[in-house]
Amino acid sequence: MRTMATSSLKSSRTGKGSRKAPWAALRAAAILCLATGLAACGSMAPGAKERTAAASELAPSGKLRAAINFGNPILATKDAATGEARGVSVDLARELGRRLGVPVELVTYNSAGKVVDGARTKEWDIGFVAIDPKRAQDMDYSAPYVIIEGAYLVPQASPIKVNADVDRKGNRIVVGAGSAYDLYLSREIKQAELVRAPTSPLVADMMVRESMEVAAGVKQQLEADAKRLPGLRLLDGRFMVINQAMATPKERPAGSRYLREFVEEMKRSGFVAEALARHRIEGAAVAPPEQR
Repeated sequence: MRTMATSSLKSSRTGKGSRKAPWAALRAAAILCLATGLAACGSMAPGAKERTAAASELAPSGKLRAAINFGNPILATKDAATGEARGVSVDLARELGRRLGVPVELVTYNSAGKVVDGARTKEWDIGFVAIDPKRAQDMDYSAPYVIIEGAYLVPQASPIKVNADVDRKGNRIVVGAGSAYDLYLSREIKQAELVRAPTSPLVADMMVRESMEVAAGVKQQLEADAKRLPGLRLLDGRFMVINQAMATPKERPAGSRYLREFVEEMKRSGFVAEALARHRIEGAAVAPPEQR
């Protein structure tokens, strides 16, 4: 810089015109460079700071522990050949770990209820669960990334024809303990009785084995059960819409903010849609952008 100043000063003394012009140009250029540099730093620093703060909260042990629920086939399944976890939730967990620069450890469960229990005991750092006000006591959610449907399954000879027939005295509805359907129906059902199976994938088997009237769960799971078990039929339509979101235990504000932005980007970029297609998931839709 000193060499440039000396050169400019000599030029001002030997050249024509005002001596102030080169100094003014030099000063303006320096100010412009400084302003540009500060702007660049300002545009980069928040992202880096947010990522660092999020990593410290979402992966306090140095690794990102992701809760994977095999009880919902929309979210995750085991590869038939290798036994490895696969699905949209697995893909999202690994992409989040890649962005945070931390390794990912999959913590697997066979029901949503056990995932929720794991939040209370800090067994995981991020989870994939249906949004429900009761669960919000223990975790903070992103907006949903996938929307799926809850449906009813009944015996072929059942007098129950439509969803409105389910909530009647004498009907017993089998649900997975602690599932989104359990929480929702516990609030909505007034006359029928809820009977809880250990996990959601077992509701149809329990209904058949104990001669109960209705099984409630993920529509895709019940469709598969109807093909696997003879004499069953799925009622038309849905009794609820399930908003599947990413979550983190309470008191992780930086991590929660980062998670919300991450989910929105994954929807906007097509990542979620591509994952659903890659894993051949039908009947699930990418959730719309979060309304703020």
